[in-house]
Amino acid sequence: MNASQTRSHLMKPTKRDVQNPASSRFGGFARVIGLLLLSGLLPNGLAMAADSVRHLVPVQISPERRQLIGLQFATVKEKELTDRIATTGLVEADEQHEGYVQTRFAGWIRQVFVNQTYQYVRKGQPLFTIYSPDLVSAEQEYLLAINSTKELRHSDVHGVASGANSLVGATLERLRLFGVSPREIARLERERKVRDALEIDSPMSGYAVEWSALPNKYVQPDARLYTIANLSTVWVYAAVFQNQIGEVKVGDPVSVTVDAYPGRTFKGRVDFIWQAIDPTTRTAHVRCAFPNPGSLLKLGMYVSITLKPRLGRALVIPDSGVFRTGTHNIVFIDRGDGYLQPTETELGAHAGGEFVVLKGLRSGERIVSSANFLVDSESQLQAALGTFVPPPPGASAAAEAPSGTIEITTKPSPPHKGNNEVMVTVRDSSGHPVSDAQVSVVFFMPAMPAMGMSAMRVEAGAKPAGKGTYAATVNLPSGGTWQVTVDAAQGGKSIVRRHLTMSATGGM
Repeated sequence: MNASQTRSHLMKPTKRDVQNPASSRFGGFARVIGLLLLSGLLPNGLAMAADSVRHLVPVQISPERRQLIGLQFATVKEKELTDRIATTGLVEADEQHEGYVQTRFAGWIRQVFVNQTYQYVRKGQPLFTIYSPDLVSAEQEYLLAINSTKELRHSDVHGVASGANSLVGATLERLRLFGVSPREIARLERERKVRDALEIDSPMSGYAVEWSALPNKYVQPDARLYTIANLSTVWVYAAVFQNQIGEVKVGDPVSVTVDAYPGRTFKGRVDFIWQAIDPTTRTAHVRCAFPNPGSLLKLGMYVSITLKPRLGRALVIPDSGVFRTGTHNIVFIDRGDGYLQPTETELGAHAGGEFVVLKGLRSGERIVSSANFLVDSESQLQAALGTFVPPPPGASAAAEAPSGTIEITTKPSPPHKGNNEVMVTVRDSSGHPVSDAQVSVVFFMPAMPAMGMSAMRVEAGAKPAGKGTYAATVNLPSGGTWQVTVDAAQGGKSIVRRHLTMSATGGM
């Protein structure tokens, strides 16, 4: 198919166009765009808009329009960034403050003094008594060695006295290796009498979280009789999702709340991060250590955890200030006097309702923080229509053309569906009224095929009303957002033109 055949094909109406005027009007517009593209007559800016739906241009939003759509702004700033990760966990004993009680000899338990789970014991407190033939023999040997030392202390035979002292040391060391307490050894030396039942003391202070010592029970050295946990410090394992674990570091502050103590917060620190991800929940275990005065945090408690990772200093913007399309991150920069400049940014971590900015913005810039979708739609629309000429940075809203200015007001304000009186004031570059211009006003609303609406265009010539003011009556067939173009010409040549948007009230 050659260029001529293509043009004919593009201009030829289809059966669907005849049956659906809205489709015909929108389709005709698309075919004209295609024909201009093939002919090389379409401006470069509009060709880019036709090729890419993400082509954006600056937009001008009037104060009335900003108030109507609820436009707000925020400032790009550099700050110390702290995230907040909320999760849950269970209270567990600090394994570094746990201890076992076992004997180093076989024997039979006689009396049991600590016989309740979670009974509190102090270091050195008796737990139970045990009879062991091996221990009794060791104590008797120690007493015999002490008595022999006294008898042989003044022996004239060389080496006898020193040998007796060595025997005392060896038997004493055997008692210590059996785990006999210094208190029991002092009693032996004082009373010089062997007891068949030896008291076993607690090696630490804490709670007996497990115990299996029973009267008359025969135990071997490998039998674990008590597990004692010091709960002055407890651990809480937080479940942190994979996409957040990179923010967490050892030493980060952590807080815990539990429904048992409303209004109370327990402070702690990240103590350890597991080097494995749970394949079922895709979370990592983050161990947090908490001081536990009064043992208020009980083992097995279900708690709410808040981690506060410190991400360092970074350039940030509020997450509402970014329009994310899936492939682009668009931010609108306020250039002053209602002009908004779209720019693409590269974002980093998201923390505390803010995004880290890696590229595209500078500290101190003012950006749009609400109604981004409406501003983005406006920018795309003006890019597609090719009706907006971006002003230089810092230009005022009234200086779109160097040869003069145009001011436009409506009655009622804002305009509504139906008849509206439009007043246009034209001034030259010196600010003097222009009274001999030909002024035209065009209201345009693009087609919305998804809603079955065709494009609408209303044009009116404005008549002079004195002192550079011109009046026209415009009948708007629908409410909504209209693209307005006001053109003032002299001798058939345009001297000043203004493009803006207006929102009309009333149904569509």
